[in-house]
Amino acid sequence: MVVKRARLLGFCMGVRRAVELACKEAEDAKASGFPVYTLGALIHNPKVLEDMESRGVRSVSGLPQTPDCSVIIRAHGVTPAVENELRAVGCRVLDATCPKVKESQLKTRRLNSAGYFLFLAGEAKHAEIEGIMGYAGSHCAVVSSEQEAQEAASLLFKNNSAAKTALLAQTTISGEEYQSIGNTIKKFFPNLETADTICSATKERQHALRELLNETQAVIIAGGKDSANTRRLFAIAQESGKPCALAETANDIPSDFFNFDCVGLCAGASTPDSVIDGIEAVLFKS
Repeated sequence: MVVKRARLLGFCMGVRRAVELACKEAEDAKASGFPVYTLGALIHNPKVLEDMESRGVRSVSGLPQTPDCSVIIRAHGVTPAVENELRAVGCRVLDATCPKVKESQLKTRRLNSAGYFLFLAGEAKHAEIEGIMGYAGSHCAVVSSEQEAQEAASLLFKNNSAAKTALLAQTTISGEEYQSIGNTIKKFFPNLETADTICSATKERQHALRELLNETQAVIIAGGKDSANTRRLFAIAQESGKPCALAETANDIPSDFFNFDCVGLCAGASTPDSVIDGIEAVLFKS
């Protein structure tokens, strides 16, 4: 079998920064003996989270009750209110928010202050969107599809047809989804201001996957099932009509994939090299 990797795959800059920051803090904390926590999952990959746990970095859902600890803000960011509460505790706070996500947060704050109603294209329950909503206040609507965009824009138009509007994207959304949502909103608000908030790493990995689909019989997307950017890569592969699978580990490779002569290997931006290498090694043995 020939295994062909996408020309770009694995950790993006934001994920690598967050992981390196957490690893360094875990090492430094050995001297003080203070625990190290991440407020929510640092990134969406089970293997990385297992590694963090082995280093003494634990994910928690609530604020610590003591200042004698280090707390890392996850790559997806948090709301301003949560960050303020965290700092009020007095513990050591390290901000691992992806720089691209932080840029979206600050852009949201500026637009909100300027009186814009904001449409946020993405998943309402995704950590990144939840954090950004904290910067938008009540003047926003989360839309994940053309239909939801149609409903939200129609309601706003009914209540305030002269509203200033802007559209921002979850950094991991596909360009096609974002454009279709924007076009739908523009039917009601032609002067919609559209911000370029899709991460370039997301765009580049999606483009690399499309190239790979033209060169292979089937494709495996390596990554966590809770990872939005990994799921979007998988959706693109499914749309191609070619056999595809989402694999968190080599154990998730479908048995029929070992019958192909050429299998492509792509990976989400939060997938470590160890997982990619492990899947590739098992495929090579077939």
